[in-house]
Amino acid sequence: MDMGKIRIDRRTAIVASSVGYAGMRLPSAATASPGSPATRSAGKAKSTILFFLCGGASHVDTWDMKPDAGSAYRGPFASIQTAAAGIRLCEHLPMTAKVADHLAIVHGVSDRGRATGDHHAGYYYNLTGHAPDNTFRTQGNDRRPYADDWPFMGSVVASRREPHESLPQAITLPHKPSRPPYTRPGQFSARLGAEFDPFYLSSDPGQPLTFQAPSLTLQDGVTRDRLSDRKGLLKSIDGARRTFETHAGAKNFEIQHRKAFELLASTATSRAFDVSEEPLAVRERYGQTVNGTSLLMARRLVQAGVPFVTVFWKEDTSIQAKCKSAGGWDTHGNNFQCLQENLLPEFDRCYSALLEDLAQSGLIDDTLVLVSSEMGRKPKIGDVRSGGVVGAGRDHWTACMSNLFAGGGIRGGQIFGGTDKRGEYPEHQTIGPEDIVKTVYKAMGVNDLSAIDASGQPISLLAEGEPLHELF
Repeated sequence: MDMGKIRIDRRTAIVASSVGYAGMRLPSAATASPGSPATRSAGKAKSTILFFLCGGASHVDTWDMKPDAGSAYRGPFASIQTAAAGIRLCEHLPMTAKVADHLAIVHGVSDRGRATGDHHAGYYYNLTGHAPDNTFRTQGNDRRPYADDWPFMGSVVASRREPHESLPQAITLPHKPSRPPYTRPGQFSARLGAEFDPFYLSSDPGQPLTFQAPSLTLQDGVTRDRLSDRKGLLKSIDGARRTFETHAGAKNFEIQHRKAFELLASTATSRAFDVSEEPLAVRERYGQTVNGTSLLMARRLVQAGVPFVTVFWKEDTSIQAKCKSAGGWDTHGNNFQCLQENLLPEFDRCYSALLEDLAQSGLIDDTLVLVSSEMGRKPKIGDVRSGGVVGAGRDHWTACMSNLFAGGGIRGGQIFGGTDKRGEYPEHQTIGPEDIVKTVYKAMGVNDLSAIDASGQPISLLAEGEPLHELF
């Protein structure tokens, strides 16, 4: 994205809400000191890429297959051997199978009945490590992001690192799930303060190489060259300033304004955001789709030193009717057809390309890659909302899911945890989302999770959970 050439949104001047919907409304209720060598010494990773499969990926049809389960549970897919002894994956993940020696697959991650089965609660739990409170039960998927929510793991990491010289500490792309007013909770810094909200980049399926920053909106005709005129910039944002002065969190506007100005004025920023600089062969290896290009962008950003990059899987609206979903991994209908024809081929190409690329460029030891989702899928085939067994869908299932780790000091070629013969429940120990988030913190060397709340009392940003030490 060439900031010097782009003309973005004529309607307003810089609206510096790099957090968008939630962040501009959030007062800074907790403070956290930046990271220091003492707080980062245990972790090997310098950056994390979180690849979040929006909708709830079917663990039993991908990386926790149960070929001996009964026909009411077992799908039609076969499993294949991989580059790692003892790890078998779905036959429709052949490229991922070749890089499985980098994988640490964690099975049996469970909400233990602490979530609601809805997407909002699943997002919140898996992105923050905190069990959803009662508002998720009473409001379901109508539950909005709140100012006193617990912070997104990427925001916590961002708060512990020294500021990057030209780029945000945490970046999210290619979209912000989901559309207002149903924006998914858990993806914001919330009580940690708007300074640590992720910076959002968006991309459209029709132009996968083009990433826009909706939070950086200039009046028509304003380019990066004109930003050297500080007075002109301040005049151009005057209307936006008046809009936000009525909010309780108005002081955060100055933070976002400063960030937006620095980003727009930075040549380094425009270079980092320009995926078209990559050779065609590299772009083709990732797949020239929104999700593939987003993972390539993520690699560029960690190469540029961004500590935390999140890629939320962009749904394909053309398969909504086919999959009885929003076009993502929420396969209420035609689960197997949607996986085989749409979801798995795209995932297989871009995810395996990312791991290959990180390994070949020497970045994999410094970069933790986590694949997560808000839930798994029900092992018993058939969802009453899509015709039951005939509809061949799988419903939500929060009692069991899997996470994939790679890089960042994680020992590859291993499986941790397990599930019963149908993939319905954890077989031995119960692993919660808080343990997964704590594992990310350990990899990133984030050991100090202390903060001060609005009343001046010390709190922990995540008191529950333990890192999965055995993975390292």
